[in-house]
Amino acid sequence: MQRRQFLNITLGALALAVVPASVRAEDFRASKPTVWTAHTMDDAIKAMFGTTTTIEKGVKLSAANVAFDSGTMATAANGGAIPVDFSTKIEAKTIAVFQDANPEAAVCAYSVTKYSVNEYSIKIKMGNPGTVKVVVEGTDGKLYSATQKLNVAKGGCEG
Repeated sequence: MQRRQFLNITLGALALAVVPASVRAEDFRASKPTVWTAHTMDDAIKAMFGTTTTIEKGVKLSAANVAFDSGTMATAANGGAIPVDFSTKIEAKTIAVFQDANPEAAVCAYSVTKYSVNEYSIKIKMGNPGTVKVVVEGTDGKLYSATQKLNVAKGGCEG
């Protein structure tokens, strides 16, 4: 084997060995099962983070393709696929999404690192009007959030 081939194979193997160590995601369904069965947002947030106290800043939330200040009502034309975009520049450990229109409040949770680009676009299903809340757990231990109230149009037309 030539020296160059040996070095390429060795460096490739080292790179593969290092990647899994830096990309570790927590399985929240296994480590925090009560989050996924909680029926209220407060119960789910408390099960996830241990408290429901959040600071309403540092998180951007746009639901139903309407960007409003936190707490303002928007109307979703189709409750079967409501676009939810959220982002933060806060150095975070965990980002989670909750809603109060469906029987279970938790929607999703992400483990993030200081290298993560914390900009997300998801679609959620809501059969009734309700509230969407994004909670960011900062590396400082504080919880930051944004809230968006949604009115869901019945029958897929806004009215």
